[in-house]
Amino acid sequence: MPDLQRLDARHAAALLDFERENRAYFARFVPDRGDDYFTGFADRLAELLADQAAGLLHFHVLVDDDGTVLGRFNLVDVQDGGAELGYRVAERATGRGVATDGVRRVCALALDTYGLRRLYASATRDNAASLAVLRRTGFVPVGEVMLHRPGIRHVLDLTAPKPSV
Repeated sequence: MPDLQRLDARHAAALLDFERENRAYFARFVPDRGDDYFTGFADRLAELLADQAAGLLHFHVLVDDDGTVLGRFNLVDVQDGGAELGYRVAERATGRGVATDGVRRVCALALDTYGLRRLYASATRDNAASLAVLRRTGFVPVGEVMLHRPGIRHVLDLTAPKPSV
């Protein structure tokens, strides 16, 4: 089973590979990060890790048994008990519940480790897979949002009682 790990410098090479290998796939859903992202990757990662150490964000990678990064699950804009959730999963890992599992696991960390009470997430209207992941993990739509295309904003109250199954 893949392991959800807090991002640190030891993940740099595998994370860069993940981003390069999935660049075209990700660009189908979100704006491409551009060539500068890849050429300045080491510096950008160092900045993010400094922000993470300061508690401004919490980055996680889902790592397969062989050390390959299968996904990223990020909590950014941490403030006032809330944060924005963002995630991306490798094309080869889609359709297997990887995103849903990763979102559930990072939501548990958000509450239990980081003390957050609510998370926000947005997905474009044409990204059915991400919308389904958000709904499966308990996020509730709260309105329209303009991303790079029209989208739907969601919220998850991490302190709300979980429905019994």
